[in-house]
Amino acid sequence: MRAPFQSRPAYYRVILYEHPFNERVRTYLRLEYLFHRFDELIRRDAATDHHFALVTLFELVEAGSRSDLKSDLLKDLERHKQQFSVLRGNPSVSEKVLDQLLDHLEQTYTSLNQNLGKIGQNLTEHELLAAVRNRIAIPGGTCSFDLPHYHAWQHLPADQRRADVLRWSESFAPMREAVRLLLTLMRDNATVQKMMATGGLFQQSLAQGKFQLMRVAIDPALGVVPEISGNRLMVSVRMMRPDADGRLQHCTDDTPFEMALCQ
Repeated sequence: MRAPFQSRPAYYRVILYEHPFNERVRTYLRLEYLFHRFDELIRRDAATDHHFALVTLFELVEAGSRSDLKSDLLKDLERHKQQFSVLRGNPSVSEKVLDQLLDHLEQTYTSLNQNLGKIGQNLTEHELLAAVRNRIAIPGGTCSFDLPHYHAWQHLPADQRRADVLRWSESFAPMREAVRLLLTLMRDNATVQKMMATGGLFQQSLAQGKFQLMRVAIDPALGVVPEISGNRLMVSVRMMRPDADGRLQHCTDDTPFEMALCQ
């Protein structure tokens, strides 16, 4: 067994690609990406960065608007609680660590379950934010002459703007923690394997319904981009390399990579 990708030392540089095998995990990954982008933008001071932090919150509202998303998150949390509960009394499992994990799962479940209403509903009901959201699809639609109130807000001190945006983002916290915890458990439940794309191609059959996510790590020095496709039964990786014009072409070199299949 090799160390998970996230525990590698800093000097071990790879580009990590992930491919979900179902729509539920696809949604989780999109939400995680948006939360990471929000964190990067909100820590900056420029009004433009805070504008795009708000845009990211609006995207989170859209990505989290699936009627069954909350149900899926609660079902996955409950499934993990049941899976880990059966490990009680196992001499190879630390009772302290197991109790901490089960407590975390229970707290996350309760927090999400008690979060009433639609995710991000506070944004849609806020007069200023609703006006901004309605106009961001229009090129230049948030100019000062269109939204003078928003223009004035953008001239507030950076700390005040940051506090406002963070307050508006609070309603996403239960969903965010649920997604973070579920993806962490999924990624940790995998073994990293060294693979070879012979002639730039790799295929592998999968146990039906066993895996939910594939992770591929590639040394950037190889200059290739993996084109990943797959479902619950089969996964395929086709190595591509950009030509002089930046267009991807099939790379026929034998290409090493590392792969992890997550349940």
